[in-house]
Amino acid sequence: MPALALLIALASAGAAQAQSAVDEGRKLAFDRSKGNCLTCHVIKGGNLPGTIGPELVDIKSKYPKREDLVAILNDETLRNPLTVMPPFGRNRILTEKEIEAVVDFLQTL
Repeated sequence: MPALALLIALASAGAAQAQSAVDEGRKLAFDRSKGNCLTCHVIKGGNLPGTIGPELVDIKSKYPKREDLVAILNDETLRNPLTVMPPFGRNRILTEKEIEAVVDFLQTL
């Protein structure tokens, strides 16, 4: 039974870490001085959203590959040179860890 208890504890810790990353990503997405996603996107739970970009819903089915979302946040101009979306990674607006957290959050929408 100790092995089972250890597995349960590890699973619980992993779930807590995942929720923590989602919460951090939500904070960054809604933070007007950091991720600032609300300036351009409607996001469930966000106040005073913009409408320049698409509404952020059903993200996991639109972008099933996590690395696609990471790439978009890092530098969407590589995929779409005419985008108005800031290159959060390239311009060091967000760190790699912060981008990962925002992606964790986006995948819950």
